[in-house]
Amino acid sequence: MWKMVRLLLVASLCGCMAATPRPETDGQQVSPIPISLALEEIITTGIRQRLPDPASARFGTMLAGERTVHGRQEIVVCGTVSANTPSGVHGGDKPFIAKTYPEAAGSFELVAMGDDTETARLQIGGTCRAAGLPIHDTAPKTHL
Repeated sequence: MWKMVRLLLVASLCGCMAATPRPETDGQQVSPIPISLALEEIITTGIRQRLPDPASARFGTMLAGERTVHGRQEIVVCGTVSANTPSGVHGGDKPFIAKTYPEAAGSFELVAMGDDTETARLQIGGTCRAAGLPIHDTAPKTHL
């Protein structure tokens, strides 16, 4: 009997883990800020470190905003990046959400990076819109 209960419990938990995790929003919007060259460098360097071919990265629109959560100032950045896949084929746009913390100079936290599927684009896009950083343009603009 207990083995059956454990088996059912494990099976039900496995189904929950298969779902794509939603990026956190904290339910708090940000105050939009311009992206300085220093902030752009922190974000592009942090994103490139997580790509299979960092040199091929092309960044699209990026929007930033700041907020204070639990007494700590953070800058949230939403944007898109496209880069070559490990096989050398240029991949599609991948939306991302990242955070930096001004008190910890140069800190970078990748909250979420989607693939080029519509589901990832909608999830991350919705999270960015909820934070007050709607990314409308997904076409890469620059080669940084």
